[in-house]
Amino acid sequence: MPGLSQGEPMKVIRAISLGHAWLMATRAIFEEGYGATYDGLATIEIGLLDLVVDEPSTRDDLIDRLGNSERLSWMHENFTDRRRVRELGDAASYATRLYDYDDSGRDQVAWVIDRLRADQDSRSAIVTTLQPLSDSSYVPCVSLLHFWVPTGRLELIVTAHSIDFGTKAYANLLELAAIHQRVAESLEIPVGKLTLRVTSAHIYERDLEAVSFILSSASK
Repeated sequence: MPGLSQGEPMKVIRAISLGHAWLMATRAIFEEGYGATYDGLATIEIGLLDLVVDEPSTRDDLIDRLGNSERLSWMHENFTDRRRVRELGDAASYATRLYDYDDSGRDQVAWVIDRLRADQDSRSAIVTTLQPLSDSSYVPCVSLLHFWVPTGRLELIVTAHSIDFGTKAYANLLELAAIHQRVAESLEIPVGKLTLRVTSAHIYERDLEAVSFILSSASK
C-alpha cells in the first residue's frame, strides 16, 4: 500500500472531537500506512503520530454510531475494574495501574490532582502505567499520562507505544477523556486539549475489511 515510509517525520492530525480524530487517523493509516508487524501479526501502520483533540468529551455521537459496543464495554472494564485482564494473559488492568499501582494502594490519579492543586504550574504531574517488576510478558499500550495547565485549561498528553486504530482506539480515547474530565472537575478548571502521541498507529490486516466498512459508513 503506497504512502508514508518508515523514518519520515511525525504526522499530526488535529480534530474537534474524539470521533473525528479517530476517523481521521484511521483513514490516514488505511490510505497511507506501510506494512509492518506487531506481535507477529501483519499490520499497516504510521510511525510517530500525534492526534490532537481540541474538545474531548466522554459522549461522542460518531463513536456511539460506529464503535463496537462490546469493545467499548471491555475497555471501560479495563479502566475501571481492578481484576486482572484474562484476554491479556492475566495482566494488571489499567484500573490497577492508575488507582492501585502495582497493588501497592497508590492512587496515581489522586496524586496528580493533589500535585496540581498545590501547584497549578507544575510540569511534572505525570502518571505511568508501566509496572516494570511485574510486566514481564505484557507492556501496556498506553504508557504515560501527563497533565498540565499551560493556558488556564487542563491539557492531557498521553504517550502510547502502539494503538490499534482498527478496533480499540476509539475506546481508549473515551476512557482517557473520562480521566481527563475527572481531574479537571476535581481542580475546578475547564478541560483543554487531549493529545495522543503514538509510536505505532496501526490497523491489523485482518481488520482491513471491517475498517473499510466503518470509513464508508462514516461518510453516509
